[in-house]
Amino acid sequence: MLKWIQGGISSVTGIAEPEYGPECIHSCTTRVSNKQSFNEAVADDFKWQSPENTHVETSTFYFTDLKKGYNGFAQIIHSNIGGIHTTAQFTFKLYKYKNYDASKAGDFTLSEDELAEASKDFETIWTSTKLSNFRIEGKNFFADNLSIEWISDTEVHFKSAVNPASVIDLVFVQEAPSVKVGVDPHTYYGDNLEAPWGSMSHVFRPRNKVTGSIKTTTNSGAEIVLDKEYTKGMFVMALQGMKPHHAAKAWKFINFQNQHYSVVLMEFTTPKSYANTVVSIAIVAKDDKIVSVPVMNDCRMLELTTDDAGWGVPKSINFQLNGFDASLNDSEVETKGIAGLETFEISGTLTELTERVDVMNEMPQFVKNIVSGVAGTKPYIYQFYSQDLLLKLPNEEKPQTGPCWFETTYIVDEEVPQQ
Repeated sequence: MLKWIQGGISSVTGIAEPEYGPECIHSCTTRVSNKQSFNEAVADDFKWQSPENTHVETSTFYFTDLKKGYNGFAQIIHSNIGGIHTTAQFTFKLYKYKNYDASKAGDFTLSEDELAEASKDFETIWTSTKLSNFRIEGKNFFADNLSIEWISDTEVHFKSAVNPASVIDLVFVQEAPSVKVGVDPHTYYGDNLEAPWGSMSHVFRPRNKVTGSIKTTTNSGAEIVLDKEYTKGMFVMALQGMKPHHAAKAWKFINFQNQHYSVVLMEFTTPKSYANTVVSIAIVAKDDKIVSVPVMNDCRMLELTTDDAGWGVPKSINFQLNGFDASLNDSEVETKGIAGLETFEISGTLTELTERVDVMNEMPQFVKNIVSGVAGTKPYIYQFYSQDLLLKLPNEEKPQTGPCWFETTYIVDEEVPQQ
């Protein structure tokens, strides 16, 4: 009971939490130990949960044009503080790698016009815009001049004209199955699973065909039309059902897409109040199939240098993703045991740091108030792009190459692991 009271107080006041210990973190990955971690998510798993307590909920759509070299995301951030005040924000990023080489993403060739577009100069677009008159309707989200609408269980339409620098009209059509870890993808915080004081969850659609356009006031007012045959995307619905700096102190994220393969990784490390627990979820998809959902991963950031914010900035990565074949059932996984694990390796140089985001500058003022003054809290997101990271697959000699979006996020400075 004492820990429940402590958790309740800290979730409202924002004060530093006591050290509850590992018994107060119940991860979705631990619950699938010795089981098949891949569970196919259905469309209803992508409904907005919008709990009454303090939370941040996001729906993020990533896209990669393999021919033209465009890479970016569109995101809704929906947050509620103490059940009192709700805000919503639209954020958008569009980036194009200089001298993009499409041959590293697939076995297609480019026409002269495509080569010209892939090589021309491009100014990165980054916008963050407060939304008005927003509302949730199941899986759908609406606001003035913005909508995320599920046309069917396999097709989602994201439109926004809230910022003239990033007017989007994008359609995501499912190619590979949706993914959640286990029957219940939530990680729970607290000493009573029947009444947790916080939670975290992720549901993924890791591989989609993407069509649409982006209009911008930059880049000579260009309208960018994504290649309808070779633009791949993924999207993820995420819920932090407690204050973000209490749920996690650091994050890693990968979105690798090429002509045939997609790899997604979402990993967070809890604060020491929850024993610095690492929860790591990866997904490997090939064309229209899920290959594996590794949850026993060793994700190392290498060649770190400390920047003026005091965080370690990597120059390269080596991620060993260890999982079972997604076609195995629970009993087959149990029979095979550790010997049945397959390793998928993502590695290479992080070619360019495209953005360092000072999260406090991007937050709505009311959200800033909950973390301002909390010792050690200085959230930064480091966004990297590389056009030719390597994906090594079990039992295949030739590695895959492709463009990859990588993010590392630091939130709380309390001896964050530097790997």
